[in-house]
Amino acid sequence: DGSGSVPRDGSGPPAPERVLFPPTFSVSEIKNKQRRHFMFLRWKQQQRKEKLALKKKRRKEREALGDKAPPKAIPKTIENQRVYDETTVDPNDEEVAFDEATDEFAPYFNRQTVPKILITTSDRPRGRTVRFCEQLATVIPNSHVYYRRGLALKRIIPQCIARDFTDLIVINEDRKIPNGLVLSHLPEGPTAHFRMSSVRLRKEIKRKGKEPTEHVPEVILNNFTTRLGHSIGRMFAALFPHDPQFIGRQVATFHNQRDYIFFRFHRYIFKSEKKVGIQELGPRFTLKLRSLQKGTFDSKFGEYEWIHKRREMDTSRRKFHL
Repeated sequence: DGSGSVPRDGSGPPAPERVLFPPTFSVSEIKNKQRRHFMFLRWKQQQRKEKLALKKKRRKEREALGDKAPPKAIPKTIENQRVYDETTVDPNDEEVAFDEATDEFAPYFNRQTVPKILITTSDRPRGRTVRFCEQLATVIPNSHVYYRRGLALKRIIPQCIARDFTDLIVINEDRKIPNGLVLSHLPEGPTAHFRMSSVRLRKEIKRKGKEPTEHVPEVILNNFTTRLGHSIGRMFAALFPHDPQFIGRQVATFHNQRDYIFFRFHRYIFKSEKKVGIQELGPRFTLKLRSLQKGTFDSKFGEYEWIHKRREMDTSRRKFHL
């Protein structure tokens, strides 16, 4: 039947069935669609078996060699093959320390201001965006949701400043799906524009934990290494109060990988003295920076510090900006 199974002589255990494909085998040459799909699945299965067998063989060789085994090879990934960026921040750089001491976020990091956040939406938001804003308000302490109807952002910002809000978050939507986030630090900026994707509300997350409590969460910022990434990380940090309430065991994580910022909200549980489990509470979403603007929101006359230009900046897959 062409299956290539190895015959048995009755003297030992049955040999596993192995598909033998010719060296020049190409699935695309099969005209019948069902047969082509079936053969492709068999070929993929054989590839997986061979890979697993090679992995087991190498593990046994390492166990046999013991301490003499050579070090494991580090797999090549886009992340660890990243092109070096000259703006990568050195923690001991005096210029960076001076900039941080005098930038717009210095009052927050010097504990002179307490974060107070206004979360609003695009004009007349739909149900999914409304629920997302409500859940985001349970993640960020001291945040308030306001649904604007026809009121321009330029009119909202002075009112926010007068009411001592430190940040403004705007959730935009397209076809009833949240697709953008504008984060403006008040009163002097800067303003960041993000593209939002992969939004998951709490009810859509499998094996989620119970509703989050009102405890102030811990904040984790990963891989914001360049000057631009440092600014974005400081913007996210300035949304949360300084002293987390560890008794709540809640963690908000902003993880940057290949210029995509993944947000997750977890609660960790101590199972024993050595084991810790985590429960995702939600919501989750992914951000991609589109622009960073000086000052507060101004779409016409605003001065931009950085704009993502795909044709100019995305020439190499190993070049990242955050």
